Amino acid sequence: MTEQTEQKDLSFTDNVRRNDISSNSIAKSINNSPVVQKLRGLLNKMLKIEMSDGRVLIGTFLCTDADANVILGSCSEYLPQELIQSKTNEEPRMLGLVMVPGKHIITVSKDLNDSQSSKTCSTSTYDFEEDVI
Repeated sequence: MTEQTEQKDLSFTDNVRRNDISSNSIAKSINNSPVVQKLRGLLNKMLKIEMSDGRVLIGTFLCTDADANVILGSCSEYLPQELIQSKTNEEPRMLGLVMVPGKHIITVSKDLNDSQSSKTCSTSTYDFEEDVI
């Protein structure tokens, strides 16, 4: 190899290292932001999501993305009162793992009691703090 080629290889390697360092510092600053910290604190907690069509979903918060889509595990769906006029005590529908599109989310609340072992299917056992996100 010539000396000029070796210099190009070194400068390329130096640029890659500089870019890695700057992207690492950006990633660290994003990971330490208050919003990310708040979301991390909600991981594996019970959330209640009210949707634009009136349905309420209650499940374990597993992840979200840049578009505010949310994935809930062990999720139950509760219909709005006007849709369940015929029955006074409508049971929730068990959905399991769900992805809730961010554009349909109206409010997100967390369970203030969040003791995972004592949960039942009734919404009355939950005590939610409004608008956590």
